[in-house]
Amino acid sequence: MAAATEVSVPDLGDFGDVPVIEIHVAPGDVVSAEDPLITLESDKATMDIPAPAAGTVRELRVKVGDLVSRGSPILLLDTGGTDVEPPPLTDQQEPPELDAAVPAAAVPAAADGPPVTAVQAGSPDGFEGAHAGPGARRLARELGLDLSALSGTGPKGRITKEDVIAGVRGPAAPAAGAAVAGAAVAAGGGIPEVPAQDFSKFGPVEIRPLTRIQRLSGPALHRSWLNVPHVTHDDEADITDLDAYRRELDAAAKAEGYRVTLLAFLMKASVSAMREFPKFNSSLTPEKDALIYKSYYHLGIAVDTPEGLVVPVIRDVDRKGIRQLSAELGAVSAKARDGKLDLADLQGACFTISSLGGIGGTGFTPIVNAPEVAILGVVRARMTPVWDGSAFVPRLMLPVSLSYDHRVIDGALAARFARYLCHLLEDVRRLVL
Repeated sequence: MAAATEVSVPDLGDFGDVPVIEIHVAPGDVVSAEDPLITLESDKATMDIPAPAAGTVRELRVKVGDLVSRGSPILLLDTGGTDVEPPPLTDQQEPPELDAAVPAAAVPAAADGPPVTAVQAGSPDGFEGAHAGPGARRLARELGLDLSALSGTGPKGRITKEDVIAGVRGPAAPAAGAAVAGAAVAAGGGIPEVPAQDFSKFGPVEIRPLTRIQRLSGPALHRSWLNVPHVTHDDEADITDLDAYRRELDAAAKAEGYRVTLLAFLMKASVSAMREFPKFNSSLTPEKDALIYKSYYHLGIAVDTPEGLVVPVIRDVDRKGIRQLSAELGAVSAKARDGKLDLADLQGACFTISSLGGIGGTGFTPIVNAPEVAILGVVRARMTPVWDGSAFVPRLMLPVSLSYDHRVIDGALAARFARYLCHLLEDVRRLVL
């Protein structure tokens, strides 16, 4: 029998104690290189750990609910192609230690029929044996639901997020109880789903699955939109002089293999504005009764990729110049488009910038990336006639849209922040003060 190789968790950046939420293999399974072995879920992303080589799984070293870090053993892999008799599943059947779930009282009772059993804090019941994906498991943990009490409607009986939501709502109420159901929704008992339609009745259709990035970012955006009271403030900056200077820097940078774009200037201006208005570099405590002020300046930059939008983080923007930021932006954007970002590249942002300048538009409402409290959106600058007191002169104007969490930032503070940022952009010399 060939010697088995121990497969361990690779470098996760500065993540530690990340929970295992799904195991995709069992002893005796034959896997190919890059096949997913287990799925980990941090507070920012879900990540599959792939097989480093083809082989046969000899022994599992983790179970659902275990907390792992870099170097934690996952399994023994026989890469010699020899079939291995699966060992007893005693360790597999031990209850995993899961994060504390939402108390049972937080789960609304069904309108008719018995309520779905809630998982008590720290209880693993309903998770280890359930056939459910990462999103469904996470939602069930947040709602405190027992997955074993749910019936899956996905492929091969897989429990989907829709099944978890249906489990919270319980069986549909009869027509006579529609008014009662409506009152429950109005009282915050749940958000009504868009009714399903069979679009094939109207013509040919094709179903294409969402990309992995879309499956991960969608729930995060939805959660932020539901939890954060968004307000968007619009302003514009005269960047005529700044753009002329940017073009000079860009001409020199091309010879060194990178480009100088407006984004680097926006990052420096944002940091200066965050220093002037520290609330924009804060986050609410979990209890929502205090603010955590940060003394570092890491900015998230939205990058458009073939698989969807990702937001890598540029660290210590306050300590870097325009040229260094431009080179770093080029490198991280290429890394994002190639799908080579790791978890460490996506965490720790204090403030996010989403630029559609390369596409167009006149303004938009970017969604705050909670637990951040604000996000800056910019679109394409346009040449506009501006009155200078005696005549209209052509000036390059940049529209900016600042979305913010109204629990932390009021309208007056947002207007001052946006105007201050525009003021900095209108004279590049102010960025070095």
